[in-house]
Amino acid sequence: MALVHGVKVKLFTLHSNPELAREIAEHMGIGLSECSLTRFSDGEVSINIPETVRGHHTFVVQSTSAPVNEHYMELLIMIDALKRASARTINIIMPYYGYSRQDRKALPRHPISAKLIADLLTVAGATRVISMDLHAGQIQGFFNIPIDNFEAAPIFIRYLKEKNFDDNLVVVSPDHGGTTRARKLALHFDAPIAIVDKRRPQPNVAEVMNIIGDVEGRHAVIVDDIIDTAGTVSIAADALIKAGAKDVYVVATHPILSGDAVDKINRSAISEVIVTNSIQLPESKKSPKIVQLSIAKMLAQGVLNIIDDKSISNLFLYNNHTKF
Repeated sequence: MALVHGVKVKLFTLHSNPELAREIAEHMGIGLSECSLTRFSDGEVSINIPETVRGHHTFVVQSTSAPVNEHYMELLIMIDALKRASARTINIIMPYYGYSRQDRKALPRHPISAKLIADLLTVAGATRVISMDLHAGQIQGFFNIPIDNFEAAPIFIRYLKEKNFDDNLVVVSPDHGGTTRARKLALHFDAPIAIVDKRRPQPNVAEVMNIIGDVEGRHAVIVDDIIDTAGTVSIAADALIKAGAKDVYVVATHPILSGDAVDKINRSAISEVIVTNSIQLPESKKSPKIVQLSIAKMLAQGVLNIIDDKSISNLFLYNNHTKF
């Protein structure tokens, strides 16, 4: 049993991101609690928790990245196990929220899968969800339990400030929908923003139409929440260079990097892609162009604040003393 500030706490990890879980545990000054996850011959998930969780505040680290459905089933079954074992609270640390891009009916007869996932987590028995940079803010409204949407901005801002771009920076939104995110980052650098005006003929296929804004002679930083196939940012980077940008950096919280995304990045005009470890990257998805920053310290402090009934909103703010 781990006592954190006099409170009984257990921190578990499932299969999606054990490295992040170990980092969080280290920053909290506790060890990971034991959990055994096995599968029957037909693939059914079975979970065994060999120690008591009765009356404990439990935290489960599980990003729902690929394979998304497998990781969700692990998580739902783990929640059920903790609920039936009389855990006091069941807090899900899910930095990347799978299905978050299906947050509305884009076409007739489309599902709103992000809402379905919220319902599944709640019915299973989760009492709180801790996520990071949700694809759409309204997803928080899909839950009838507390959900904390952490922001990776302070981590990115500190890293970019160390680049010393000499006040010659432009922050670029990869589409019109991301202008709020771009402007929020740009304010910390007193920098202008630009927008990539593009159309998407079909999912995961983007075609750049125009660059709105002045990028000539500037260091361009494209900011987004997710980098999936890397098609958008690769095409955008080429367009920015043609428009006169000195170089192009990409900041994205969640590195899904599907298919040949890494190859696209390596072949592109992008100087560096800066992501977090919300999703664990296998060796096959690593590249000299990809820099992965840790969110573990921020999440660990968030967990400690939750345990102590303190506000977590100050963790989302950047200042010169930010330690993340």
